[in-house]
Amino acid sequence: MDEKSAKRLGYLTVAASWLAVFCLFGFRSSFSILNPVMISSTGWAATLPSTGYSIMMSIYAITAFFSGAIIDKHGTRPAYFLGAIFCALGFFLTSLVPNSSPMLYLAAYGLLAGVGTGMLWVSSTVSVRKWFVGKSYGTWWGIAFMGAPMAQVLLSLIVKPVLTGPDAGPDSWRSAMRILAVIVFVALMLAAAIAKKSPDAYGLKPFGLAAATGAAPAKKETDWTPKTAFKTFPIWGTVVAFLTAMIGEFLIWTQVVRFWTVDAKMDLATATNLYIFIGISGIFTMPLMGKVSDALVQKFGNETKARKAMLIFAPAVGILACLLLLASGSGSFIIGVVACILFAIYWAIEPGGCAGYAGSIYGGKSLGRIWGLATLIVMGIGPALGTFAGSALGAGGSYVPSVWFALGGFVISTVVASFLPLAARVPEKQEEAVSQAVEA
Repeated sequence: MDEKSAKRLGYLTVAASWLAVFCLFGFRSSFSILNPVMISSTGWAATLPSTGYSIMMSIYAITAFFSGAIIDKHGTRPAYFLGAIFCALGFFLTSLVPNSSPMLYLAAYGLLAGVGTGMLWVSSTVSVRKWFVGKSYGTWWGIAFMGAPMAQVLLSLIVKPVLTGPDAGPDSWRSAMRILAVIVFVALMLAAAIAKKSPDAYGLKPFGLAAATGAAPAKKETDWTPKTAFKTFPIWGTVVAFLTAMIGEFLIWTQVVRFWTVDAKMDLATATNLYIFIGISGIFTMPLMGKVSDALVQKFGNETKARKAMLIFAPAVGILACLLLLASGSGSFIIGVVACILFAIYWAIEPGGCAGYAGSIYGGKSLGRIWGLATLIVMGIGPALGTFAGSALGAGGSYVPSVWFALGGFVISTVVASFLPLAARVPEKQEEAVSQAVEA
């Protein structure tokens, strides 16, 4: 295959990942806006919608683990197809749940949407990582990850008039969910249609490989598996750094609109506009931070070192963003805007940066299963805990304690990231097997 055709396959992989990320984060961005309307129109307890969201993220984490095995063997197409079915059902069936049956909401939104979204994260991150490494990964993942802020902007703009327009009624959130069901189904079916397998399935090598050779763990003779990888510190350090950041991140994403409406006394329309601004900022910070991380790879001559530096920087920005968010509680729209920009910078780095660091350590052959297991741990705890803690701490009538809780998560993540090593020691038995293979 000539280079032009090979690159075309890589670009289609990025495009499919963009669509998957768009739908995955569409669930998150739409929830923050739908949440207040659902509470007021259904008469449900304030913690119930957040509980459904927490269940969704827990099921998402479990499904993500199994999706990693699917990706390593069959590519991303089956994952995107299943995601299309379950994501659409999650939105549509939730819209039909009667006010008198909150348990059906937990099942429809928590279970179905959890399975659907669980097919999207590992597939999108790992597929891009398998095609682009070294000085190329950050840039192309930044482009794929632009789907997240685009979802926050476009879907919020679609949902907002349905919820706040002159014709909005008490069941407007149901109409919004039906619209979202159609959007995610079409987008993910398109992603499945254009998705490609790993480059080795076509006899190709990932782009940017030469720049990645400075990372010692990328040695070809090391055939990492989830079992051997999870006997080493780098993956556990990544899990803890990612987990603590996720606790803070998901608390912010799911409760920030409530913070602005309750503590800053903003109306829902203004708070929604600020929330949308995070997405608008992300459209620019995603590719920009990807370029910055790739520039560090070239500067350091070691991809692992560059990815580690970005994982220290990202949660540190999250700390500053939380402090400014607290300052915006006085009702300052401008301070809120600056906080949104900083959250967008953090957001552009942390999720993909963790996958990039792990990929630089353990290579791409079994990265789907390794990152799938890491995602199971991180997403099985972080989003659910962050969402529930934010809702519970805000039950007293103020969401200020929730923001401080999120800030604490970013602090721990920053500290842990600073201790991440630049290589992983091959377990003793595997070293022996490698030596025997070399001798043979």
